[in-house]
Amino acid sequence: MGQIGMPEIIVIAVVVLILFGAKRLPEIGSSLGKAIREFKKASRGDGDGGKDSAGHKDHDAKPE
Repeated sequence: MGQIGMPEIIVIAVVVLILFGAKRLPEIGSSLGKAIREFKKASRGDGDGGKDSAGHKDHDAKPE
């Protein structure tokens, strides 16, 4: 228990295909990829200039 094998992945893929349809899968994949990139960017703190998600200056950030 705890490992996902090939049969489980195939079942999940078939269920997703049935639920969303073949035409929406590329759109969903693209959206998921963008969300993962944004999450990684936010977790690293790239390009935020020491600001939090509301755009307020973070008091713990290094001065620029």
